Amino acid sequence: MDSLKKYPKIIQFFLVLIVFFTLCFAIDVPEGYEFLRAGTEFIDKDKLDQTEYSIFWRLPPLIAWVPGWIHESVYFLLNDWFPIEYFDSDVQETKSRPIVLHVTRLISRSMLFLIELFREILIGGVRTVVAFSSWDWIDENPWAKLPGLPWTVVTGGAILLGYKLNGRNLAIFAGITMVYISVFGQWKPSMQTLSFVMVAAPISIILGLIFGVWSYRSKVVEKILSPLLNVAQTMPHYSYLVPIVVLFGIGDHAGAIATIIFATPPMVRLTLLGLRKVSPEVADAGKMTGCNDFQLLFKVLIPTARRDILIGVNQVIMQCLAMAVIASFIGAKGLGWNLLLALNQLKIGLALECGVCITLIAVLLDKMSLAWANKQTNYFENLTFFQQHKYGLLFVMVLIIGSILSYIGSFFFKEGFNYLFIVPHNKGISTEPFWNAGVNYIVENFFFSLNIFNVFLITKILMPMKAAFLHMPVIATFVLFMGTGFVIGGIRSALVVGSFTLFIALTDWWDRALITMYMATFGVIVSSIIGITVGSLCAQNKRSSKIALGVCDTLQTFPSFIYLIPVVMLFGITDTAVLIAVIIYATIPSTRYTVEGLTSVPQAISDAGTMSGVTKLQRWVKIDLPLAFPHIMLGINQTVVFALFMVIIGAMIGTSDLGQYILKALSDRQGIGNGLILGLCVAFIGLSVDHLIKTWAGQQKKLLGID
Repeated sequence: MDSLKKYPKIIQFFLVLIVFFTLCFAIDVPEGYEFLRAGTEFIDKDKLDQTEYSIFWRLPPLIAWVPGWIHESVYFLLNDWFPIEYFDSDVQETKSRPIVLHVTRLISRSMLFLIELFREILIGGVRTVVAFSSWDWIDENPWAKLPGLPWTVVTGGAILLGYKLNGRNLAIFAGITMVYISVFGQWKPSMQTLSFVMVAAPISIILGLIFGVWSYRSKVVEKILSPLLNVAQTMPHYSYLVPIVVLFGIGDHAGAIATIIFATPPMVRLTLLGLRKVSPEVADAGKMTGCNDFQLLFKVLIPTARRDILIGVNQVIMQCLAMAVIASFIGAKGLGWNLLLALNQLKIGLALECGVCITLIAVLLDKMSLAWANKQTNYFENLTFFQQHKYGLLFVMVLIIGSILSYIGSFFFKEGFNYLFIVPHNKGISTEPFWNAGVNYIVENFFFSLNIFNVFLITKILMPMKAAFLHMPVIATFVLFMGTGFVIGGIRSALVVGSFTLFIALTDWWDRALITMYMATFGVIVSSIIGITVGSLCAQNKRSSKIALGVCDTLQTFPSFIYLIPVVMLFGITDTAVLIAVIIYATIPSTRYTVEGLTSVPQAISDAGTMSGVTKLQRWVKIDLPLAFPHIMLGINQTVVFALFMVIIGAMIGTSDLGQYILKALSDRQGIGNGLILGLCVAFIGLSVDHLIKTWAGQQKKLLGID
């Protein structure tokens, strides 16, 4: 072991590769896998002769019993554990029900009530002036109903909020977004999606604050939560849906609960980060003024960490919106539901129309939340009542004027549709014919070229690459992964990566995991090359850097689901379509981090290189890139995570990876165990890469003195 440390890491890694390839060629492929040599499509595992497995080729699935055990445990909790009696008013009888079902149904009803309340306010009208009155009482008292907010009022409110947060430009963009959504007949599904976010986001923010503060105050809690947060942030979206369907059923409430769980981890991390960045002197000053623990937390620490916490709020909102689209798989209504139906019916024009609305809402919410985070509060301003509440008073005026216009419109429009209240989908302007015409034009003029590229990529690159990954013996894979871990971070990194790999190898889905890794690897390689190249070119001057970062910020706000629409239009339901979407989506972080890394290189060092007579290319290769490369590698880390997420999401249009089986688990009554284990397999792939890259980047920063 000591002798290995004497060699440079590049030589050590080269030796690991030699052993890896030697094992790949030395270990015979079982007869059932002979198709791999020809690079043909993957044959289902059930068709293979399990008796031909060897410990060097594939490990026996020793933890294949875990999904069944999880299912039985959940079934026991839902049906048999700790039953309690309750009175059923519908049948006027006393019944018995397990406590878990009581809790899940209570949560479901509460969540559904909140979602419906917001939707009634935004779309259908507030059904009662007393929010918690019974629906029977409402039906018996028609006077207790109020009209919903007209689209003009919501639009005016968005404009005022945008102006308050960041001035004229954001106000104009908010107005354009809301008018577009309304005029094009997407108001109702857009407000359904927005109401979904308005319920899920505050709950996620509160939970994130609670756990973040708790972690800050207790090292034990932090140590417990840290690995859980790591896994949660690398779990694919679909994996959150599987247990939720079992526990809470399907519908808006189930989607909201899954969204809350998915969106809470970044809030926890950023709350903890913000509190840790507070200077000890600030905390000591608070204590010296006589603050107790409660006052110190809410009067000193949280206000000081305000910006980081509000960045967490931004992340929560974006995660909620992204998950709101994915939650359509379990019945959540809104733009995501319409988008899913359109894609399933291959109505690309309608899908693009929905995608544009989702994108506009995402960008608007992102800009507003970031503006809120960056807005500085002056606590010493001496303002009058009107100055303090002018935007609230202006909104009241907008509410009154918009309501009057909506009332007048009910008499003016005689078709049964009040366009000043809401524009129905079938009565709004539709861009679907435009998009369909574009799709038809592309198909008619570029079909053969795209098909040639598609066939070439699949037959000459993708299928051989898939075959190569499936040909990897398990022992060779362990040598490659653990050897790389040892080279980078020693025994500890080797054991961490090895334990993650061992878990996957002992499941029933090792081959599917290899397919997932093949697709993610291809996407990461291409995305990294494109991102580093584009980022390096854009980092040459401040203007292009600013433009590149702005484009990356905008593209990163798009829900990942959106990227599937254009590729399906161009390449159909193929691996090519998924991989192109992966490349587009995963190129964003590699480009962004490359620009940030290169622009953060001290100008004095670059100038010294220039004065020594080096060319721009030499300066980039010898000075800028080496100094920026640790930061760029962190971007590659994000690229891997993005690629994994998109590969799993791509299962919706047909792949043979882990994502396909996660989707199957959604429709399987016993799928909760499979869904969780499959999600952990994806998470462990991401965590392995995350650990290796962060370890290497940290070492390089220390060596370069930029830690």
